[in-house]
Amino acid sequence: MEGMMTTKAAAKLWGISDSQVSKLCKEGRITGARKSGRSWLIPAGATKPTSNRLKTELQRQPPVMLPLPIGISDYRSASTVYYYVDKTLFIRDLLDERAKVSLFTRPRRFGKTLNMDMLRVFFEKTAEDTSWYFKDKKIWQCGKKYQDYQGKYPIIFITLKDVKRENWEDSYNLIFQLLQNEFRRHMELADSERLSPYEREYFKKFLDGDSRENEVMMALQNLSCMLDEHYGIPPMIIIDEYDTPIQQGHMCGFYDKVIGFMRNLFSGGLKDNSHLSLGFLTGILRVAKESIFSGLNNLKINSVLDNRYSEYFGFTADEVWEMASYYHSEDKYNEVCEWYDGYQFGHTEIFNPWSVINYFGNECQPKAFWQSTGSNDIINEILTLSDVETTENLRRLLLGDTVKTQIDTSVIYPQIQRNPASIYSFLLMAGYLKPVGERMLIGSNDFYSVAIPNKEITGVYRSEILGKLESFIPQTTASAIQLAVYSNDTQALQQNLRKLLLQSVSCFDTLGENFYHGLLLGLCATMEQYIVTSNRESGEGRYDICLSPKDSRLPGVLIELKAEKNCSPTALKEMAATALRQIEDKHYDTELFTQGSQLVFKYGVAFSGKKVEIVSSHTDRS
Repeated sequence: MEGMMTTKAAAKLWGISDSQVSKLCKEGRITGARKSGRSWLIPAGATKPTSNRLKTELQRQPPVMLPLPIGISDYRSASTVYYYVDKTLFIRDLLDERAKVSLFTRPRRFGKTLNMDMLRVFFEKTAEDTSWYFKDKKIWQCGKKYQDYQGKYPIIFITLKDVKRENWEDSYNLIFQLLQNEFRRHMELADSERLSPYEREYFKKFLDGDSRENEVMMALQNLSCMLDEHYGIPPMIIIDEYDTPIQQGHMCGFYDKVIGFMRNLFSGGLKDNSHLSLGFLTGILRVAKESIFSGLNNLKINSVLDNRYSEYFGFTADEVWEMASYYHSEDKYNEVCEWYDGYQFGHTEIFNPWSVINYFGNECQPKAFWQSTGSNDIINEILTLSDVETTENLRRLLLGDTVKTQIDTSVIYPQIQRNPASIYSFLLMAGYLKPVGERMLIGSNDFYSVAIPNKEITGVYRSEILGKLESFIPQTTASAIQLAVYSNDTQALQQNLRKLLLQSVSCFDTLGENFYHGLLLGLCATMEQYIVTSNRESGEGRYDICLSPKDSRLPGVLIELKAEKNCSPTALKEMAATALRQIEDKHYDTELFTQGSQLVFKYGVAFSGKKVEIVSSHTDRS
C-alpha cells in the first residue's frame, strides 16, 4: 500500500524487534497503524514511540542481531531484514555522471545483481511508495536533488545469470521467457489508451508466445517505446549478467547465433533509442570487440581497473571492520584480511563480499567460500591451450611471485583460442588475479604486474587452476610418471609416458617441443616435494625443466626435451641421447649441487608424435 511500511521495515529503521513493533501497534502507540490480514502496516513517515516502559523493556532484552544476507540479491529484503552494507551512494555517482549507458564488469559474487536491483527499486515508478527503503540510507542524506529521482522512471529489468543451456534453442527459449516475464510485469500496457491498437496487439502477441525471432530481438526497443508513451517519460533499462549466454554459446558451440541475437536485442534497446533515459549492464567480461555494442558510442565501460565506482562492488576495509564490530568479532579482523582482502579495483582495496559474509555466518571459521560458485569451463579451455611459458608463470603465481603481462579488459572468448596468453586478462577480470603497482603503457598496450589476491584465492587457484593441469591426465598414470621421475626408473617412465600419449593426446596436439614441454611441466606441477622451474640458466646454458628438492635427501631432477615429426626408432634414440649429452656438456646440474643436492637424475627425452624415447644418467656426490 502506498505510503506504508511493514513491521519488519519499521523494526530495522528503529532498531527494535519485529514483535516489539507489533506490540506498539496493538497498544495504539503508532499513529495511523492499521491491520492488514495478520500483519500491521505503518505510515512510512511514522516515528518510533518513546516511553519509559519501552526503554525498560529494551534494556532487559539483548539487542537483536540482524541475520547475514547470504545469497540475498533482493534489495528490499537485504536492506530491511538483513545486515546491509550501504552502497546507495552508487546512485548519486551515476546521476552525477549521467552516462547514457554504463557497463560494470566485476567477478562473480561481488554484488552486481544486488546493486542492479537497488537501482530498480530506487528509480522505478510504482504504486507503492518505495522511498522508505532509502530514507535511512546515505543517498537520502544527499538532499532533494537526488531524492527527486526516486520512483520517477518506468524500469525494464532483465537478469541473464541463469541462461546456462547447452544449445541455442533452449537458450533462446529461456531468454524469450525472461522477456515475457518483464512484459508481464508491465500489464498496465495491455489496455493502455496511450498505445496504438497495433502496439497493444504486439504486446498481447508477445505474451502469448506467438512472436517470431526477429520480433523478439526488438523486444527491448518496443517495450521501452510503449512504456515511454504510457508514462510520458523514457524508461531505464537494466541488464544483469549480460554475458552469461555468450559464454555458454562459446563453450557449447552456438557462439555465432547467440552473438547475432544479443547484438540486435541490445542495439534495439540501447543504441540511439530516443525512448531510453539511462541504461545499466553488468557482466564479467567487456566483450566489446564482439560488436555486441557495435556503434554504441554512448557506452561507458567501468572495469576492475577503473577508479570510478570502485568501492561499490565488494566491501571496503572500513565496511568489513564495521561488520566485524557489529558481530563482536573485532579480534577476527586480521584473519578476514588475510583470507579475503587483497583485491584492487581502481585505487580501492576491496574484500570479496560473498566470502566475508559467509565467514561471519560460519562462526568465523575461514575457508574458500568463493570456490565452485560458478562455472570454470573457460579456465579449463585455456589450460588445455597453455604453452610452456604460461604453465611456468601459473606456478610462479602460486609461489607468491608476480608476473608482468599485457592486460586487455576487452578480452573476448574466441581470442582465448587464438592467444593463450590472454589467460591473465581473463583471470584478472574473473577475480583470480589482482593488478600490482601502476599501469605501464608500452606502445598502445597496457601492461601490469599481476598476483594472487589472498589466501582464499591461493587455495582456489591451486585446485581450479593448477589442479586442472593434472586433471587432464589420468591420476594413476600421473602418479606412476611422477614416481618414475624421482626413482630414476627410466623404463617405467618411458612406458607410462607412451601410455599417456596414446590414451590422452590427440594427434593434432603433438605439434612440437612446446607441447611436450608443457605436458611434462604439467605432470610435475603438483609434485609438492619439489620446486619446479623451467627455462632457467644453470651452468653454461638454459635447461628445459628442473625439479629442485625441498628436502636435500631427495634427488634433484633435470629433464631436457627434443621433438621432431616422423622420426624413425633409431633417430628417436639418437635424439634422446643428444638431449642427455646437452645436460652433461652444459653442466645444467650446477645449480642443483650449489643448492645442496647430493644426487641428481638426468633425463634426455625425445618425442615424435605419440612415440617417446628416454635415456638417463645420474651423478651422486654423497
